[in-house]
Amino acid sequence: MNDVLKTARRIVVKVGSSLVTNEGRGVDADAISNWCRQLAALADDDREVVMVSSGAIAEGMKRLGWRTRPKELHELQAAAAVGQMGLAQMYESKLSERGMGSAQVLLTHADLADRERYLNARSTLLTLLALKVIPVINENDTVVNDEIKFGDNDTLGALVANLIEADALVILTDQRGLYTADPRSQPDARFVDVAEAGDPELERMAGGAGSSIGRGGMITKILAAKRAARSGASTVIAWGREPDVLLRLADGEPIGTLLVARTAKRAARKQWMADHLQLRGAVMVDEGAARALLGEGKSLLPIGMHEVQGEFHRGDVIAIRALDGREIARGLANYSSAEARLIARKPSSQIEVLLGFTNEPEMVHRTNLVLT
Repeated sequence: MNDVLKTARRIVVKVGSSLVTNEGRGVDADAISNWCRQLAALADDDREVVMVSSGAIAEGMKRLGWRTRPKELHELQAAAAVGQMGLAQMYESKLSERGMGSAQVLLTHADLADRERYLNARSTLLTLLALKVIPVINENDTVVNDEIKFGDNDTLGALVANLIEADALVILTDQRGLYTADPRSQPDARFVDVAEAGDPELERMAGGAGSSIGRGGMITKILAAKRAARSGASTVIAWGREPDVLLRLADGEPIGTLLVARTAKRAARKQWMADHLQLRGAVMVDEGAARALLGEGKSLLPIGMHEVQGEFHRGDVIAIRALDGREIARGLANYSSAEARLIARKPSSQIEVLLGFTNEPEMVHRTNLVLT
């Protein structure tokens, strides 16, 4: 267990509504200050950290004087709009006290389901991390409807871990971790220290709903760990008020329940790319570009593209072929086939002149590319 968090360089931390709002009494300044202190310390240790925080609706309920969570969607959206102001302000204030920049990012399922918006969100988050800014992410409850809701921020945390290829997901909750049964009703329930993410037995152990403030329960955390494991991220479920929980986990201390990803991060991403058997198109690259990809781990630049084949959109998985037709790699296209034809064999500095805009200087960035 010690090595998983100790060696993790990119970490997504998710905190639930009951913790953020002190069981619905309003944004808990002390708790957020404590987490922000730990996030800043991790960032100072050259870790890249992203916070996924619930609490907007709960804070809005408090500000509006509502004692119970409303069921009407428009009322939930109104509460989120009111509460998000206080939530963002609190994180910005507490991270600023620690000398850290912060950014608010609101996402919906549609942002991650649409390939172009997926790449946009990914690029934004990776840019923020490169700038040493800590993103604070929440579901955009103000505009979502029943069809596009994540359903709970545990799922959102897992999707963000997939999006940025995190090494680990830490879910902070009001429980110590996972038990073999509900310890409140079954005193002989055993605590689960380590298990494999995706083990069907875990879902049987986890039943039960969340609090009256939040939407999740232990089952959503188990399913989130299963989802995060698809991109190679292991998950820790731990009590959010455990002293210095994030720092101690990063030091390798066994706290909470660790759900280990079966597949390593690089292998998981390669498998995901390889699973796209029906590729939308391909680009033929010259010998110099092929050498850069195969021998130097470089990105594919437009100047190295010799020919564009097929029709594809930004975000589609495309094949990268040598001049003899061999597939040497595949990856996510930053430009559509029509755009790619315009910028092929041109330096990246001319992209804006040729297209009127620039998504990225690369056709396929090395982080979105696997050799085949």
